[in-house]
Amino acid sequence: MTAKTETFARDIKKYTDSLLNYAQNLCQSIGAFILTFFQKSGKLFMFMARSIMHCFVPPFFPAQLLKQLINIGYYSLPVVGMTALFTGMVLALQSYTGFTRFNAEGAIAGVVALSVTRELAPVLAGLMVAGRVGASIAAEIGTMRVTEQIDAMKTLSVNPFKYLIAPRLIAGTLTLPLLVFIGDIIGVFGGYVVAIYNLGFSQGSYLSQTWDVLETMDVVSGLVKAAAFGFIVTMLGCYHGFNSQRGAQGVGNATTNAVVSSSIMILIFNYIMTQIFFS
Repeated sequence: MTAKTETFARDIKKYTDSLLNYAQNLCQSIGAFILTFFQKSGKLFMFMARSIMHCFVPPFFPAQLLKQLINIGYYSLPVVGMTALFTGMVLALQSYTGFTRFNAEGAIAGVVALSVTRELAPVLAGLMVAGRVGASIAAEIGTMRVTEQIDAMKTLSVNPFKYLIAPRLIAGTLTLPLLVFIGDIIGVFGGYVVAIYNLGFSQGSYLSQTWDVLETMDVVSGLVKAAAFGFIVTMLGCYHGFNSQRGAQGVGNATTNAVVSSSIMILIFNYIMTQIFFS
């Protein structure tokens, strides 16, 4: 009986020790994750504060700014326009399919206009620009980091924040609202084309319903979102490229991280800003 008791006590002690070790490892993992999160968040915040400061403090590089305005804004116009056009067309078709069940076909014009201007145009434009521009920025700056061009700029007394990062931040923040405004027009036009030539709507009634439903705040909220998304895309692209690790794999990881983090932050801030504007 005593031997069985001792065996049972040893088993209980062994089980308790393993449970305590598991709890200790779990707490260490959680603590390491929290410390890493705050460390990287603080590093990103300091990078962002320094970048914003250099956007307002001279000297400036207007040639670099013009180059980035063309690269981010003008060259992104085709992909944003095509996305907005077919989004508006598909939205009109899907709205018609659903609203005919409730005899509410007259609401299609308003649904297309509000959906495009409030949500779809800024979010889809931000995601498309994140895939095109964010990856390009991270790859370009990451390659400059790997090939020590950034170190050479510092040696030549050229501030990389002013020459590389500030023009991209300004260009992204200014051009994305323009892209979204054009996307609003193209998206609403796409819905108009489908409604008139495919669904048999009257031109005058469709346009009047669109004009009656759409308000200034709907367009302005989308443009404000676009400015924030442009800042997020360029900031995270510059951050991951500037802090990329050595080697080709480091540049590839920086590019991937820039696109993924930009896309996630766009979706998060889209909800936050929607709550602020329309709560």
